[in-house]
Amino acid sequence: MDIRCIRATETWQQAGAYYVRIQGMARQHGITLRREFDEHDGPNTKYIVLTDADFPVATCRFYEIDDHSAMIGRVVVLPDYRGQGLGRRVVREAEEWLGELGCSRAVVESRDVAVGFYRKLGYEVTDPAVIRGDTFDCVRMEKTLACGRFCHRR
Repeated sequence: MDIRCIRATETWQQAGAYYVRIQGMARQHGITLRREFDEHDGPNTKYIVLTDADFPVATCRFYEIDDHSAMIGRVVVLPDYRGQGLGRRVVREAEEWLGELGCSRAVVESRDVAVGFYRKLGYEVTDPAVIRGDTFDCVRMEKTLACGRFCHRR
C-alpha cells in the first residue's frame, strides 16, 4: 500500500471524500444521497482523504461548532481497506489539522457500534443519551485536543 494523506481543499480532492462516502457508507447501508450529504457539506467544511496510489480509500470531515470546538464526522473507510488502521489515521489527521486551526475540543456523534473505536482514540462519552437518527443511533463523545487556543473562522 502507498497510503497518503490529502487535506482536501480543492473540489477535485473533495470529490475523493464524496466517492469514499458513497461507496463505503451510502451504498453499503442504503443511505440516499440527500441524507448522506447535508448542510455541513459546504464551503466551511474541511475534508481529509487518504489515498492508496492516488485512489481515495478513506475520509472524514469536520466543521466548527463553536469558537473552540469542531465536529468530526463521516469517518469512512472503503470495505477492502478496513482493519488496517486507516480510520484511526484519518481521525488523527483531522485532529492535527484542528489543532493547527486553534481548536481545543473535538466532538463526534459516534454510531453506537463504533464507541469502542473512538474510546481507543481518547474520546469520552459526554452524554449517554442515544441520539436517534434516520440511519443510525449515535452517542456524543468529546476529546480535548493538545492545542489550547481558540478556533479561528476560516
